[in-house]
Amino acid sequence: MTKALALVCTLKPSPAPSSSDVLARQVLGALDRYGVAGDVIRVVDHDVAPGVERDMGGADEWPRIADAVEAADILLISTPTWLGHMSSVAQRVLERLNAELSQTDDANRPAMVGKVGMCAVVGNEDGAHKIIADVFQGLNDIGFTIGAQGSTYWNDEAMGGRDYADLDGTPTAVATATESAARNAAHLAKLLAGAGYPDYPSK
Repeated sequence: MTKALALVCTLKPSPAPSSSDVLARQVLGALDRYGVAGDVIRVVDHDVAPGVERDMGGADEWPRIADAVEAADILLISTPTWLGHMSSVAQRVLERLNAELSQTDDANRPAMVGKVGMCAVVGNEDGAHKIIADVFQGLNDIGFTIGAQGSTYWNDEAMGGRDYADLDGTPTAVATATESAARNAAHLAKLLAGAGYPDYPSK
């Protein structure tokens, strides 16, 4: 079965309510309708050290998260908006994923080539498009493939104070974007599983 992993990059440790978690689970629910099983990791609940190595040693818990990424076909990064940017947790996730560029498979391809990247953003300030662009460029550099309309987001009105988790229901535009992103990501992941990228030349 196709598998997805959502890395929720809220700054709030569990069990605090998180809008990033709510939207991530909505994406996973949509993916499930297309035959994709999903798991969630709230990154801030784990001791993820700064750095760009797969294992920074000591109490670093990133290697276990990296193993979960490796086992997934689709990676969703879900982040809040802070000061117009992705959370510091999301930035750290991208920095740690950078280590995967040095990991290759039997065909000499970077380890993440053949996996699909997705992004979800929430916030009560502007910045979603820039965050999605930054996340997608980072994931693409690392080797992920981005599907058509591969993101979903919700921003409150300018200088608003509502949280996505506090809405009475899912806005139609968000639900539509979530469904499209999930449908396209699931389709792409299955295509890549059946016919991956060609072998890379030997170094």
